[in-house]
Amino acid sequence: MKILVTGGSGYKGSVLIPALLNDGHEIVNVDNQWFGHYLPEDPKLANLKIDIRDTEKIPLDDIESIIHLANIANDPAVELNPTLSWEVNVLAGQQLMDKAKRKGVKQFVFASSGSVYGIKNEPNVTEDLPLLPISVYNKTKMVAERVFLSYKHNMQVHCIRPATVCGLSPRMRLDVSVNMLTFQALKNGVINVFGGKQIRPNIHIQDMVRVYKHFLNNPKIDSGSYNAGFENISILDIAELVKKYVDCEINITESNDPRSYRQDSNKLLETGFSQKYKVEDAIKEIIEEFNKGQLIEKENFYTVKWMKNLGLNSF
Repeated sequence: MKILVTGGSGYKGSVLIPALLNDGHEIVNVDNQWFGHYLPEDPKLANLKIDIRDTEKIPLDDIESIIHLANIANDPAVELNPTLSWEVNVLAGQQLMDKAKRKGVKQFVFASSGSVYGIKNEPNVTEDLPLLPISVYNKTKMVAERVFLSYKHNMQVHCIRPATVCGLSPRMRLDVSVNMLTFQALKNGVINVFGGKQIRPNIHIQDMVRVYKHFLNNPKIDSGSYNAGFENISILDIAELVKKYVDCEINITESNDPRSYRQDSNKLLETGFSQKYKVEDAIKEIIEEFNKGQLIEKENFYTVKWMKNLGLNSF
């Protein structure tokens, strides 16, 4: 199959694309490479340095499926430049989808976010609950979902709402909870926890890749939104899990971050998917890579810091 991946040079894409190549697919990767480029050379991979907003430059000839990862990711990064984020996360996606319809693309898989629900007290946050996004990032994801699903009569549209992703990637992120807390323990011997009681769902990056592959391999799954998160645990629980493997201290300070939410992924599981990896696996893998000297801290592993370096903030 010939697949277009947008944002394929990022944290998830740098793990996903090699897996797709290994399955024999032909891949076109479109990425502006703000955070670097970590993909292997492969005759079945075309790496195109294109900004997702330059829709006319994106080749869709013979593309059967699109995995749309390109976005300004997470709340702090979006707050740096909300206008840029609306352009990238919503407008560019709509233009890509419209072009995909006209080119006869059969399937569109969108990397949305589990944070679209906002703050929920329900023990089981399912896809049927209303979306009450509280940040600009959450709102861009919600609106993008609505836009993409309006095309479901033209192609299969699968909006995946991932939990917080964790684990190793060539384009590592050290600003997401599990990765960040584990690296703090390894580097400083201290984990700084703000609040700690907030519940967050998590998903291992290898399972995230498996979710995307699951929808590619089962394109007739009903169009719609699907949660993808399996371990609803508190930030403090994550820190305690890290401490199980790293000799470190845990410092807890008050937090004004109200975000606390869970995910119920039964809808995904009912399509035949099953979880294979856990948060604990990600922690152990990060520790192993650090101890081997293979995980080295870089500025572009921190989204907000690197965006500021690139001059992408609006203030």
